[in-house]
Order: sequence, then C-alpha cells, then structure tokens
Amino acid sequence: MTADQSLSSDELLGSPVVLAFYPADWSPVCGDQLSVINEALPLIRARGAQVVAVSVDNVWSHEAFTAAHSLHFPLLSDFEPKGAVARLFGAYDDAVGEARRALFVIDPAGVIAWSYLAPVAVNPGVDGVLDALDTLTHN
Repeated sequence: MTADQSLSSDELLGSPVVLAFYPADWSPVCGDQLSVINEALPLIRARGAQVVAVSVDNVWSHEAFTAAHSLHFPLLSDFEPKGAVARLFGAYDDAVGEARRALFVIDPAGVIAWSYLAPVAVNPGVDGVLDALDTLTHN
C-alpha cells in the first residue's frame, strides 16, 4: 500500500486476517512487536492469512518505519478521525490518545475469532495468533 491508498474492511473478506493494533511507530516495544510478526509472516501466510497493523501515526511515519524495519505487511493509519478504527475494536486508549496493543484474528467472513489485549509494555508475540489460525483451519 502507498500513502494515498485506503483499505475497506470488505477488501479483507475471504481469508483470515491478523489485525495488530499498536501504540506508535518508533517505540521500542512496537518495533519488537512488528518485527516478530514480520519474522512469522511465512507461518501466518502458510495458514492462508494476511496481516495488517494499525496505529494512529500518519502515513509518512508508517512509510519510514516500514522501510527502517523492512516490514512486509501494510501499516494502516488510524490518524483522522484519530483512533476511529481502534475505537471500533475496543483498542483505543483515550487517556494517552493512541491505540492499545491488541491482536485480533478475523475469520474469512469478517467475524472476530480470537483477540488479545496486551499490557502496553509487553510484546504479545505471535503464538496466540498462530494457535487461533490453526483453530480456524481445523474447523
């Protein structure tokens, strides 16, 4: 995706989606979280899923962050109205004005199959995501 593109939820239907909310580009835990997801992409894609990550940072920050960390999945900007998508998923922190660290596995029909809200200072890893994707493919 490029800075001038948008993505609708309808475009994600038909395959499982891993949706990762994170507080901010350039924070140490967020960098670690997204790097772990990036390393696990072959495992995630082998399960037929795609990954998108979302924060309230702007698209230009996302472009620089993606390049600096060699990420191979899109970072979506929930910039304006600030946090609107994160709010829909209950993953917005009004007190600090950013997304909370949350993971969702959404099934091909668009239904949330699994979710995890992590403490802000904790990298949630991908084990729960992989287990949830395995459950989807075995049902």
